[in-house]
Amino acid sequence: MTLRQVAVGVDGSVVAVRALDWATEEALRRGTALRIVYAVTDRDEAGPVLASAAARVHERRPGLPVETRAVEDGTVRAMARESERAVLTVVGTRGLGGVTGLLVGSVSLRLAAHTRGPLLVVRGDHPCAGGREVLLGLEGDADADAAAAAYAFEEAGRRGTRLRVLHSATHRHITPEPISPVPVTSLDRQRKACDDRAEEAVARFGFARPRQEYPEVDVDSRAVRTGLAHALLAATRGAGVVVIGAHHRAGRLGPVAHTLLHHSHCPVVLVPTA
Repeated sequence: MTLRQVAVGVDGSVVAVRALDWATEEALRRGTALRIVYAVTDRDEAGPVLASAAARVHERRPGLPVETRAVEDGTVRAMARESERAVLTVVGTRGLGGVTGLLVGSVSLRLAAHTRGPLLVVRGDHPCAGGREVLLGLEGDADADAAAAAYAFEEAGRRGTRLRVLHSATHRHITPEPISPVPVTSLDRQRKACDDRAEEAVARFGFARPRQEYPEVDVDSRAVRTGLAHALLAATRGAGVVVIGAHHRAGRLGPVAHTLLHHSHCPVVLVPTA
């Protein structure tokens, strides 16, 4: 029987080692094996890097099953294929490009736009197991939001942390509640209160199923009227990981995911739709 695996791309760089450490902890947290992949033009070049990576994992987590693989192919294609069967694919944000590695500039964005499963891009300097909250961003795309919400709830449950949800109010089609007969001092304030309640109801409905599956997860949900990307960036300072749906449009990521990949203060998980 094939073990479920977390896949990680390496190249011997410092940043790739950090991605390896994150992938090791993610595999341990999920109870899966770890698959270490090096995309090269010549398989003979990969031996020392893969051996060093495997030795580091064995030293840090002796009981974790580890498999190494050298792939003669482009990095984006190689890691995209790995994502088809991995429960999670992990990469870094620098290094790993050209002859010496994997993820420089547009290469990382292309990989994120073509991944077939959840992709964790290691950013920031938070420790792998710091007890920080899971952050979820919802943009208003029903399919992408549902996939991201399911992953985020599961992740918060695994980590035993709070789930903080920021959702875009401007992208949601809201049917306002009837105006209350209770008099208020301002009609504008009354309408805003109705909108706020409706927006929160829509957000709760959007992740009703995963919330039933993970009733133990403490959830804090808030609507963002303008600048979801900016609000998420600010929140990543205190988060352990931020989760966002992969809105693939003609092979490109949406603006929120694009912004997080460039500027997030914590690792970013992109979850594609089924």
